[in-house]
Amino acid sequence: LSSAIVAGGQGVTSDTKPFSLGISGGASIPTGDLSSYTNTGYNVGGHIALGTPGLPIGLRGDVNYDNFGAKGSGNSNMHIWSYTANAVYEVPAMTGIRPYIIGGVGGFTPGASYSNGGTTVTASGGTSFGFDVGGGLTIPLSGFNAFVEARYNHFNDNGGTTSFVPITFGIMF
Repeated sequence: LSSAIVAGGQGVTSDTKPFSLGISGGASIPTGDLSSYTNTGYNVGGHIALGTPGLPIGLRGDVNYDNFGAKGSGNSNMHIWSYTANAVYEVPAMTGIRPYIIGGVGGFTPGASYSNGGTTVTASGGTSFGFDVGGGLTIPLSGFNAFVEARYNHFNDNGGTTSFVPITFGIMF
């Protein structure tokens, strides 16, 4: 989708393990213009977290794929690949479950697919610069961490804007 010193918010990172890898998945909610022509979809992602021992801030790189079905059409969809670099700040907490704030910048590559009579046509747009910002919770487990987070993603595309909110559950090793 870690000891008291965290990298990447949801990484199993500490003074002794400042690096972690993770996977995630969940729902993606279109907002703004995107919500006019697509339905809620799904997301999958991969993550790399780097710790900063002694500090509550870490870095996380994310590669995500979000897919949205087109409204009124069962045979077309829109998808977005995103590649972002994020700073993660762990909010001080007294419990095992730890809140964090995440935000960063990166590239977003939209595309669309359409099926007609057994033939699928896929088109991809260019990569646009954008940002993401959100928050989540780290849930420590035995040897790894689970996380749940929501992030607002936004980028400019072909004279318009595209935005969506993935709600993601994942694990970091």
